[in-house]
Amino acid sequence: MGWTVLTLNFRGCGQSDGDFSMSGWLDDIGAAIAHLRDQDVAGVWLAGTGTGGALALCAGSMDRSVRGVATLAAPADFDDWAKHPRRLLEHARSVGVISTRGFPEQFDRWVADLRSFKLGTAASALAPRPMLIMHGEEDDLVPSLDARYLADAHGSAELRIIAGAGHELRHDPRAIAVLLGWLARQQDARG
Repeated sequence: MGWTVLTLNFRGCGQSDGDFSMSGWLDDIGAAIAHLRDQDVAGVWLAGTGTGGALALCAGSMDRSVRGVATLAAPADFDDWAKHPRRLLEHARSVGVISTRGFPEQFDRWVADLRSFKLGTAASALAPRPMLIMHGEEDDLVPSLDARYLADAHGSAELRIIAGAGHELRHDPRAIAVLLGWLARQQDARG
């Protein structure tokens, strides 16, 4: 398709050093964007799944040079996590995205970070740049209402609810086909 593609592992994931925090993961996306610019990539489009999709939306809304964003199964907020931050912290440690003893140093600040991400505001700020929002009809982790909320906040986003699909859209060939088709249309529109 002629695209330069960069995938990343957020800090604390895979072989990446560091520990999970929302702002840290947002910084990771910013570093990836900067790296692409250093490689003379003409335009940056962001795509992400779940939390990564939500943070791609935030990064795109803050960086006017990002041409568009695609999200797959992204939540509209992180309020559930913020309501039970100790449980989230225990889970993050159990799956290995937080491995440093004593992290976070300022727990209250780490929790406030969860509440600071306003995805509806980010979707609105991204407009009128293109946005694709995909969600599984049977997603048991993030309700499809979140996708509809983000689409409404953007105003002209392309919303696709994938029939029978669950949360793991990155493994659904229909979702990948929709994403690739959307990217091809964006490329064609840019000439």
